[in-house]
Amino acid sequence: MNGGDGGEAAAATAGPPAPLEWKFSQVFGERTAGEEVQEVDIISAIEFDKTGNHLATGDRGGRVVLFERTDTKEHGRNRKDLEKMDYPISRHPEFRYKTEFQSHEPEFDYLKSLEIEEKINKIRWCQTANGAVFLLSTNDKTIKFWKVREKKVKKISELNVDPSKVCCAASSSDSSSHKQHLSNGSYSDRYYNFPRNDGLSLPSDSIHSLRLPMITSAESSLVARCRRVYAHAHDYHINSISNNSDCETFISADDLRINLWNLEISSQSFNIVDVKPANMEDLTEVITSAEFHPTHCNMLAYSSSKGSIRLIDLRQSALCDSHSKLFEEQEAPGSRSFFTEIIASISDIKFAKDGRHILSRDYMTLKLWDINMDSGPVATFQVHEYLRPKLCDLYENDSIFDKFECCLSGDGLRVATGSYSNLFRLFGCSADSTEATTLEASKNPMRRQIQTPSRPARSLSSSITRVVRRGSESPGVDSNGNSFDFTTKLLHLAWHPSENSIACAAANSLYMYYA
Repeated sequence: MNGGDGGEAAAATAGPPAPLEWKFSQVFGERTAGEEVQEVDIISAIEFDKTGNHLATGDRGGRVVLFERTDTKEHGRNRKDLEKMDYPISRHPEFRYKTEFQSHEPEFDYLKSLEIEEKINKIRWCQTANGAVFLLSTNDKTIKFWKVREKKVKKISELNVDPSKVCCAASSSDSSSHKQHLSNGSYSDRYYNFPRNDGLSLPSDSIHSLRLPMITSAESSLVARCRRVYAHAHDYHINSISNNSDCETFISADDLRINLWNLEISSQSFNIVDVKPANMEDLTEVITSAEFHPTHCNMLAYSSSKGSIRLIDLRQSALCDSHSKLFEEQEAPGSRSFFTEIIASISDIKFAKDGRHILSRDYMTLKLWDINMDSGPVATFQVHEYLRPKLCDLYENDSIFDKFECCLSGDGLRVATGSYSNLFRLFGCSADSTEATTLEASKNPMRRQIQTPSRPARSLSSSITRVVRRGSESPGVDSNGNSFDFTTKLLHLAWHPSENSIACAAANSLYMYYA
């Protein structure tokens, strides 16, 4: 007990971790100045696998591109193991292009006269097996289960016979073969009288110099094969898919329903959440995101357009319309306006790796929730507070409906999300941390960094119920005086599961950074 108290005291005196210094690592698909971006090339999904050795991106053209880490292959160990040894490690994580495949094609629903886009909405990695990787990808209506494996291309080595003479011999043999009529069990001596004078010549020492066909393994190629298609289960657009920790099931969510699937069965699914009212005029909120708990296979969370998060337990009932916990923040009196519900809508939620916290992103803020405390968020990070005076303009050009994703570091000490002008923001979420960094998705991430004054955390009640408000409250210009560009937005990003490395998408370019 005393040792534990001493450890806590030491941690308290150590204070929050120092802010990270982020550096550019790699870029894939970089645009040249003035180059026009094709709509189908814009990245719409990013996902690391559990090991962090593979990265997948999906685009609006229905393609999935896979990247593979290369800097850990030299000694066959991961980066943490190499740091403990004398082996030199590369200065930063490095990935290379691995393969790509067409996951979805544009379709047309003739019953509803509805065009179905090929755009990839979400990608999720599944359990690897026998050297092959598996992943789920989805567009608005159809989920597909893909297997990508390395296939060796086998070739037959050349014989020491002139191919042209072999062809001539084969043709002459075929032309004369139909003239032979032999009774069953009989044979003709002419076919076994060597050497034959039919244009096929063997070397003088034919028995010793004759080479039999040999199968040689040439270069290997990656083959992607669709194992299963999970279709016709959603009337509305799919916004989320999430793997279960049991590695056997996954969920898919649209605006009104959440379905539970078995990876091995594509013909049926179970509806576990249904918020569709009997009369659609009574509809007040929709499902915006859903995710399984990282370790408890019976728990999942989903967010709504009203800014609430519901935690449900699959053990309670088959249809989980009643939640086990509800997380929402109460409105400040007198603060309600026309835009209140729009900006409160949650666009993305993520569980922390330990499963204790949930990170949510609405239009204005990032919020960190403790699943053991449903009275309110434990931390709030201001991301777009400077846009509050411009909400009317953002509503007119539909920017207020942009759906930004969020992510947490593997150690749970930091969170990140995207913004406009291809900027993304990182915050320290440990107690008393004032870390708030703004980076640009470019080769010089610090070029347009916004200098934000560091402020101590504000404790509104007790040391347990701590609500932290940090971030930029600057006007719509950066430190260089450049106005923010609302047409360039960084919606998608992912944090490496075990290292301080971030991948983010700016239009058709994939940028990677490390600290």
